[in-house]
Amino acid sequence: MDVNAAVAAAAAIAGVLTGVIAMLAFRWSEREQKRPTRTSLHTDPVLPPGVDTVLSVLRSSAVVLDEADAVVKASSAAYALGLVRGGKLSVEPMLQMARDTRRDGEIRQVELDLPRRGTGRGEALAVSARVAPLGSRLVLLLVEDLTEARRIEAVRRDFVANVSHELKTPVGALSLLSEAVMDASEDPEAVERFAGRMQIEATRLTSLVQEIIDLSRVQNDDPLEDAEPVRVDELVAEAIDRCRHQAGSKQITMAAAGAAELRVWGNRGQLAAALGNLVENAVNYSPARTRVGISARRVAVPSGDLIEVAVTDQGIGISDKDKERIFERFYRVDPARSRQTGGTGLGLAIVKHVAASHGGEVTVWSSEGQGSTFTLRLPEAGAARDRALQHPDLDDEDGPTPESASYDPLPAPEVLP
Repeated sequence: MDVNAAVAAAAAIAGVLTGVIAMLAFRWSEREQKRPTRTSLHTDPVLPPGVDTVLSVLRSSAVVLDEADAVVKASSAAYALGLVRGGKLSVEPMLQMARDTRRDGEIRQVELDLPRRGTGRGEALAVSARVAPLGSRLVLLLVEDLTEARRIEAVRRDFVANVSHELKTPVGALSLLSEAVMDASEDPEAVERFAGRMQIEATRLTSLVQEIIDLSRVQNDDPLEDAEPVRVDELVAEAIDRCRHQAGSKQITMAAAGAAELRVWGNRGQLAAALGNLVENAVNYSPARTRVGISARRVAVPSGDLIEVAVTDQGIGISDKDKERIFERFYRVDPARSRQTGGTGLGLAIVKHVAASHGGEVTVWSSEGQGSTFTLRLPEAGAARDRALQHPDLDDEDGPTPESASYDPLPAPEVLP
């Protein structure tokens, strides 16, 4: 009995001790949970009421930093630009601006060029960063991407410079020729010769001004506002009539085929100007006694039928390096030959903009010494109308043509009288 009593007493004492230890452990755990930690000190800052909503609707990239330079809030655009990585602001100049603003409360703004994330070509992002205090503990950083604005400004600046240069040439020639006419007033043959040159330069100047106006119009106007079904055979006939005199003087045969019963959806005037520019280029850059063909056909694609109009010449062709730039404004494969033919370097740029604004494209196949084929692809009227209505917005920049297409020969054209 004494042994059993001793065991029972020991068990009771052990139970009491276990209960006391469990109670102490529970109390200690509660106290530890209530104690502030280093991590909680940095996650406690809360955005002032309404700020989160305002930041979500801003177009600029937004980043909110706390007193330890940790990111409290960042927009998706900030991550896309690479401003925030691993919960930290990764751009040192912006981080320094935030620290200075936190110290003295002054609003700061600066423009920076940042390396483009994910590219190895050294391209830079132009951004404008503005830092302002947000309450007593937080700092707000707003970053606006200026890359596209700067690119457009550069394009406009180059365009003005090119226009000034192109206008200067015929205007200067007219000035010199007028002086020559005055000096040769007693020589009828010289006056006639100089007057002929003046007429050529005046015609060139008129063409240049008109094409600048046409390019501005196709860039600024929405061609689908006045869109209608346009017969392809009528566009082809108009383009041939436009170039009949130049072709006749060089004994160039113009031929057409496959355009009957085909219709495209768009602005008739712009489409006629685009196709006319392609045919005129083919005639101007073709040797005498050669042939220029205009062929059309329907092409089935998953998004809807397209109409392809191909203009083929037997000229000198275009090199690979020039094919990448021929759709740029004022670019000429052979500047000397362009002066002789009256080319302005704007014809193909107009074709490119007309094709894009109508939901289509223009491509080129060419081989040096074998001629060239320019193919204009446009949505067919009717079922393809919806595709034309979804055309992309244009930039005022002219870059290289998207690609040089392989040429799939069309049916043999029929010679027109």
